[in-house]
Amino acid sequence: MSTITLSGLFVYPVKGARGITLDRARALGLGIEHDRRFMIVDPDGEFLTQREHPEMALLETAIEGDTLVLRAKGHGPLRLPLRPEGPTDRRVRVWSDKCGAVFVGDEAAAYLSDVLGRRAELVYMPDDATRRVDGRYVNRKERVAFADGFPYLLASEGSLADLNARLREGVLMDRFRPNLVVRGAPPWAEDAWTSLSIGSVVFHLRKPCSRCSVITVDQATGVRGKDPLATLATFRARANRVYFGWNMVAEGEGEICVGDVVTLGARSYDEVG
Repeated sequence: MSTITLSGLFVYPVKGARGITLDRARALGLGIEHDRRFMIVDPDGEFLTQREHPEMALLETAIEGDTLVLRAKGHGPLRLPLRPEGPTDRRVRVWSDKCGAVFVGDEAAAYLSDVLGRRAELVYMPDDATRRVDGRYVNRKERVAFADGFPYLLASEGSLADLNARLREGVLMDRFRPNLVVRGAPPWAEDAWTSLSIGSVVFHLRKPCSRCSVITVDQATGVRGKDPLATLATFRARANRVYFGWNMVAEGEGEICVGDVVTLGARSYDEVG
């Protein structure tokens, strides 16, 4: 087999908003540092995503030192603390999970309400917050921030190439919003992987990622279509769900970099004490 390398590395500070391309990052138990620590919610604390609001794809994010910067067309930049402090008394919900979060403030709420055309607020998950990964797929009390269910999402360039060969018009990897992208593996080879290591960090593949309408949203325009979801459904469906990519958890912490060699066959998650 040819050498497999880490070819893409992405962080999404605000759930549902545009991500940031990285050359290197700290991989932590909770995910890539700063990944999905912020979330946009409605006044009832329900999370907002591109499923219902595809225009969220146009909300740009940037990290400048200790500052999170939001930008949207027709609006000036909004600068916020990257680690807001305050009581975690704002109750929010991500799917079936309810947890406490820090209300980021009225300025962010007004900005996002104006951008999205509806009442919205921004909340933050501090380091000591507890939201557990689904216990059906892990054997320890792994935590996750505001990502849908797992701290990491892996995707393969080979699998995307195979999908694009089936599409009338190919799509970019950003449709799938992965954290880690690998190069050098055959299409769908990741289905057979159980774990892999990058640098000093071991990642354990726990569940294939079921996909929804978010992948039909062009991340550059915010316009929704039918593909690639419709085409994936013709050959990557099982039990009425469509799959692309793998959800992972991490063992240990460390820096990972684009270009790092990916080593397969690391020890099994179930063998970790």
